Amino acid sequence: MKIVTFAIPCYNSEEYMSHCIESLLPGGEDVEIIIVDDGSKDGTARIADEYAAKYPTIIRAIHQENGGHGEAVNTGLRNATGLYYKVVDSDDWVDAEAYQKVLATLKKFVEEDNLVDMLLTNYVYEKVSENHQRTMLYTPLFESDKVTSWSEMKRNLKGFSILMHSVTYRTQLLRDCNLELPKHTFYVDNLFVYEPLPYVKTIYYLNVNFYRYYIGREDQSVNEQVMISRLDQQLRVNYRMIDAYDLWSIEEPHLREYMLSYLETITVVSTSLAYVSKDEENLRKVKELWQYIKDKDYKTWHHLRWGILGGTMNLPGKFGRYISVKAYKISQKFMGFN
Repeated sequence: MKIVTFAIPCYNSEEYMSHCIESLLPGGEDVEIIIVDDGSKDGTARIADEYAAKYPTIIRAIHQENGGHGEAVNTGLRNATGLYYKVVDSDDWVDAEAYQKVLATLKKFVEEDNLVDMLLTNYVYEKVSENHQRTMLYTPLFESDKVTSWSEMKRNLKGFSILMHSVTYRTQLLRDCNLELPKHTFYVDNLFVYEPLPYVKTIYYLNVNFYRYYIGREDQSVNEQVMISRLDQQLRVNYRMIDAYDLWSIEEPHLREYMLSYLETITVVSTSLAYVSKDEENLRKVKELWQYIKDKDYKTWHHLRWGILGGTMNLPGKFGRYISVKAYKISQKFMGFN
């Protein structure tokens, strides 16, 4: 029995994927590593097959036509045999010491026949080009080293988002909520986290710096200019989040407030990217986004528009856009984004 399945979506990843794979191998027979070659045109497929041949009981290589990051995550989930499922992008890696603590914690859940729905761990922004690190902790949100729930959440702080880097889901939970990410779309990691949340009843926060998130490549999806060029895909994710749930029907107040905060953050990112671009077509698209929210659910629109983050988007004219961009730039620098 595999404790956890790690899925590694790969597209033209030959230069860095080995570092990612090697960081996961110390899990030994307790783990399954699924390398998903998403139609790569370089040596990715060869490297994946070499690892699968060398570690046949641990690593599986799956080759598919290019479907984008989301479809690679879907493929990993469809083929996962582990009790838990985690995605590790091919240019990222995990910390060795924290890894052993994560495995020990998951093993304990299995031994006690008490599988929690979500394991939460810290992640570290690794901006190697500037020798800059920033660790994202969840101590302000959850008490560590205990099984908890949304009702025991300490507080909801803007900007402390649960991301794909920080979450390990129970595999069956992801299947129960019929998670299916869209093809050929970037930024679906937000859907991976957001859509299963109402199904999560038990949470365990392990206060270790497990995931190392590499940031700084010019072609990286979180590079600002790349994000602006892919604004339509950001908006596609944004719209799907809007349509996913009637958030006001969620009875648990901490979960409802957290999901509203998450939706606000993504909507503000969409809007800020349009403002930064100074492109009239992009400005029109985000205006339509806000109107869509307003027409669909006025209460949600009001909550997002006048939230701590969304409030900057509501200032009129060019001055409002200027203030919004400044706020975005400050948060960008604080969070260590590219």
